[in-house]
Amino acid sequence: MNSANAAASSGPLAGVRIIDLTSVMMGPYATMILGDYGADVIKVESPDGDVMRFAAPMRHPKMGAMYLQGNRNKRSIVLDLKKAGGREALLRLAATADVFVHNVRPAAMARLKLGADDLLALNPRLVYASLHGFGERGPYAGRPAYDDLIQGLTALPALTGKITGEPRYSPATMADRVVGLNATHAILAALFHRERTGEGQAIEIPMFETMAQFVLGDHMAGRSFEPPIGPPGYSRLLSPDRRPYQTSDGYVCALVYSDKQWNAFFRAIGLANEADRDPRLNSISARTRNYDFVYEWFSQIIKTRSTAEWLAFFNEADIPHAPLHDLDSLIDDPHLAAVGLLQTIEHPTEGPLRVAGPAATWSKTPPSIRQHPPGLGEHGREILHEAGFAENEIAALIAEGGMIDPEL
Repeated sequence: MNSANAAASSGPLAGVRIIDLTSVMMGPYATMILGDYGADVIKVESPDGDVMRFAAPMRHPKMGAMYLQGNRNKRSIVLDLKKAGGREALLRLAATADVFVHNVRPAAMARLKLGADDLLALNPRLVYASLHGFGERGPYAGRPAYDDLIQGLTALPALTGKITGEPRYSPATMADRVVGLNATHAILAALFHRERTGEGQAIEIPMFETMAQFVLGDHMAGRSFEPPIGPPGYSRLLSPDRRPYQTSDGYVCALVYSDKQWNAFFRAIGLANEADRDPRLNSISARTRNYDFVYEWFSQIIKTRSTAEWLAFFNEADIPHAPLHDLDSLIDDPHLAAVGLLQTIEHPTEGPLRVAGPAATWSKTPPSIRQHPPGLGEHGREILHEAGFAENEIAALIAEGGMIDPEL
């Protein structure tokens, strides 16, 4: 895997070049997806490197597992943007790029004269995407933000606390990844607009607002109306017994939803006669008004049989169900193996590396993994040569400290 392979990509974004100043998880996740789609992603790192390089476990320094899982299909160059030469090198790269994306606070970018106005004046066709915590028009503008903080601000831990009695963050980088996905489609839409009009533009993708939209889509409820007709919160999602169901020997996940599915379930447990059932179970409208009762009743029934018995019954009755995976059984899931989601790539320093590849299938321009997650500054000289830098210019840049060459 090398830059020649990247340049020869046949993915839907083949020929698109992205200057990527993002770090941690939100931005790198977005640019990784764009890289999977065929874009040439140039990861511009500080001399210290992306902080996720230091997230254990790792085999070698600056190659932590979280970094490796979020930075394939990219090339790395180390530029010190506080040095005149480093900033000038970045501007030369941006002058011919299609996308410039960063998650640096806007005030810092303004100090470096790398804001949207600066770069769009240089390259009017550029899509300039800013990923940060809060929209610039609100009172929280400029505040630092991380996944945990945004989860807290958008009520996710509080919603968990309503069910469990204790607020807890999601054990996944929920905000980073949801906002990263939103950034991906915003960038793609801006590229589509540019293809039709020739116009670049600046896009701001704020974490707080994006996640607020995500959460409130489920939970506006009674406050959807003016004046409100009830409190916020989708009662089905907040029912204390909406959880993996305990069987006689383990757990199972199931969702009996339609009347057809419920009737099959009632027959299986000897309640085919409607008169024998609690009326709160007898229609979809009654069940949706009584989620707490329905889930608690269902949880008691599930305890009466084994996991294997329920899985067999649900399968025969065509009721949506699944085993409760832990992380190991998820990684070893036979369906994921059959569709090839987990791919093994050869890394020049880390050896065989397992990564979760693109999930979608495409008939004409499939995404692919072409480039290993790069070492810090691994492609610096290569990237600058492609941008037209002469060898003496590169040497001067290195001598100034504007670029760090890992081989020196």
